[in-house]
Amino acid sequence: MTDRPFRKIHPGVAGGPQMYELFNRGADLPIEQRISGEAYAGGWFEIDQAGYLFMLDMLPPLFMRTGMFGMSEFKAGNVTSVFFEITIRGRRRWFHGHCDLSDRQSPERMRAAIIAFETDAFDSMTRAEKLEAVWHRTHDDFKGIAGAASPDAWPPEHRGKRTILVNGGAVGTVLKLLENLTDAEIAEMLGARRDHG
Repeated sequence: MTDRPFRKIHPGVAGGPQMYELFNRGADLPIEQRISGEAYAGGWFEIDQAGYLFMLDMLPPLFMRTGMFGMSEFKAGNVTSVFFEITIRGRRRWFHGHCDLSDRQSPERMRAAIIAFETDAFDSMTRAEKLEAVWHRTHDDFKGIAGAASPDAWPPEHRGKRTILVNGGAVGTVLKLLENLTDAEIAEMLGARRDHG
């Protein structure tokens, strides 16, 4: 499976039915991605304590480590649910993520990515994680999909890619592919210092 960046897939805290909906997202993706687990691997979101404790009691865990456990029932391929209890800025919080256990370090790397994202630890994030953070934090009015409204406005190779409005300085607001953001633009959009990146 390709190494996909860890990415937050839902703002806020998902509890009850919403948590289960997020577990099962991706029904519209190609069957090959769902069967292999590629559609799910790397995605994470915050849950409430009740959801964390309920899942801990549901099945015998595949593994338990300090502050995390993995489900013994796999989602697809080598991908399973991993649940985290993390103290961030003095407050206990709970998270769910789909980890590809063909990489034995995936749960620890996801935990580190969650902490980096939630604490704005800009220096410890990869470029791909920074781009995911920019996408997640940008209001829907300022982001979109290339070619969704007018397919002829974008070359075929860019259609379907994520776009975002950026400050183009003297030329005003410019629509760019998310993947083409410069390090300086990423730093500015994440509120990081200019010497980062």
